[in-house]
Amino acid sequence: MAAILSVSGSPSATSRTARLLRHLDDRLRLQGHQVTSLEVRTLPPGALLGADFRHPAVAAATELFEQADGVVIGTPVYKAAYSGLLKSLLDLLPQYALTGKTVLPLATGGSTAHVLAIDYALRPVLSSMGAAHIVPGWFTLDQDITVGADGTLNVAPGSAEALDQVTDRFSAVLGGRPAEPAVAK
Repeated sequence: MAAILSVSGSPSATSRTARLLRHLDDRLRLQGHQVTSLEVRTLPPGALLGADFRHPAVAAATELFEQADGVVIGTPVYKAAYSGLLKSLLDLLPQYALTGKTVLPLATGGSTAHVLAIDYALRPVLSSMGAAHIVPGWFTLDQDITVGADGTLNVAPGSAEALDQVTDRFSAVLGGRPAEPAVAK
């Protein structure tokens, strides 16, 4: 199956965005894909902000993009756009780092006022980087993502269903197995 790079552009160590991505990563693995996670916040700040293309961590991140067949890009929305942390990484990648890749853009935010951030802020950048196919993404409200006392992720039913659909569409484009239907409990 496909090699997928799952990128979290959240600067927070307790990020709902990152937790949501890891949840979707598990779904993609169940569909037969090899998924590698990249938390942009773990890259050296000096390398990101100083545009150090040669820093070993930046070179390793670039290599992960090169090896991927598909890329999931997840970001919190701030000021109606994707995170500055994600922008710092995207700026360091080669101009056409997404050439031939299928990309799934995802965003989280506190208000439906930011729902178009995927289409008006993120999608143009991904397209300019040569993405072969940008599948329809999804914006999830922060209030729809909760973490239980035991650390389990809970996604509100409507959002969970929509996320499953966009994730499955992305997987299908990459040749993944169909998702198993949810079993009622």
